Amino acid sequence: MSFQQGISGLNAASRNLEVIGNNIANANTVGAKSSRAEFADVYANAAKSQWSPTAGMGVRVAAVTQQFAQGSIRTTENPLDMAINGRGFFSVTQPGSTDTAYTRNGQFQLDSNGYVVTNSGLRLQGYQVDAATGQSSGVAGDIQLPAGGIGAKVTTSAGLQINLDSRTPVPPATMPAFALGDAKSYTSSTSVATYDQQGNEQVLSVYFRRTAAPGGNEWDVYASHDGVAVPALPVPQVPTGRLTFLPDGTLDAAKSGTLDAGGGFTAGDMTLDLPYAASTLPVPPSASLLTSPVTMSFANSKQQSAPFGVAAATQDGYAPGQLSGFGIAADGTVEARYTNGKTLAAAQIALADFRNVQGLAPAGDNLWRATNASGEPAVSAPGTASLGVLQGGAVEESNVDLTQQLVDMITAQRAYQANAQTIKTQDQMLSTLVNLR
Repeated sequence: MSFQQGISGLNAASRNLEVIGNNIANANTVGAKSSRAEFADVYANAAKSQWSPTAGMGVRVAAVTQQFAQGSIRTTENPLDMAINGRGFFSVTQPGSTDTAYTRNGQFQLDSNGYVVTNSGLRLQGYQVDAATGQSSGVAGDIQLPAGGIGAKVTTSAGLQINLDSRTPVPPATMPAFALGDAKSYTSSTSVATYDQQGNEQVLSVYFRRTAAPGGNEWDVYASHDGVAVPALPVPQVPTGRLTFLPDGTLDAAKSGTLDAGGGFTAGDMTLDLPYAASTLPVPPSASLLTSPVTMSFANSKQQSAPFGVAAATQDGYAPGQLSGFGIAADGTVEARYTNGKTLAAAQIALADFRNVQGLAPAGDNLWRATNASGEPAVSAPGTASLGVLQGGAVEESNVDLTQQLVDMITAQRAYQANAQTIKTQDQMLSTLVNLR
């Protein structure tokens, strides 16, 4: 009879309205995903005959599935907010627990111990990075960010990518020997900042003078450090290195390198022993450290028919600095920024993905938990495999479409009314039969 079908329709429509109401309630919940009620018809004798003429027994709610479509990304003022653009979930755990939950809510902050946590105190999972080497630990765990500052780093390597003007004439016999401060004794010069072990900035100056070697493709390189000759020898100063170029103007690495005081030559990057002042260096008990070797690279330098120019200048030292903030890279690297201009990797966020995201079980607080249906999590860095990338200073909004939900609510309401009407009609028919005389 129609009572049973009508009642099942009322129950299904009521459950559908509950799902729609929950979607609307979470329209402004960061990282929330909309749900959908899915229905199935009910037949008492479906197993007996595929083409049974018997009317069905109504409807049932087969499942309530979540829709993991991408939500809109909105920028925020919190640098530790993160939005996943693509597949994946943040992994979070309770302190001291191995029970992992998963979320798309990227609203994070630091707790009193420097751990990256959710609003409910769950710790974000990822890989710690050694600031000195930039290498990841490779073992996922709680992400703890550094506090305070970083000490100075002495310059150990530097690099210059330059162009030496091939139109420069060979030095005439009247050209004076190289001397610091005498611009007539060299053709071109440039400088690079360096740092000693206490972070004092000093200037490494490099001078270039064409030699009289056949072919005109050879240059002597002289250097000084804060006005002190390198190497520190009496005048006339000897070159610290040599650059030789091939006929096409590219650097001849086999004939470029370091010159020593005795005229010896070592191919490769130039080695400069910088004469740091003794007062700026900590002196070991057993020795007096007055110099610090720096490897100077001229890779990709050229000799072309163009004015002298410096395309790039680099060095690896820096002064002390205090922590000024954090940033999130697309690959999940958490970058610590310091007042000395350095940006060092502090950690890398890990994302988890599942073979069947529909199998995840909602756990409240914007969390899901893995189940047998979802499969085991595949954990990796953002941007690898099928995982999405991260956007720092942003959050992923709910993917609930309010317009569609309101239309669905009207449809569900009409379905509820229609099922109620079938019950009313059946009641009227029964009433007619009962009142027959």
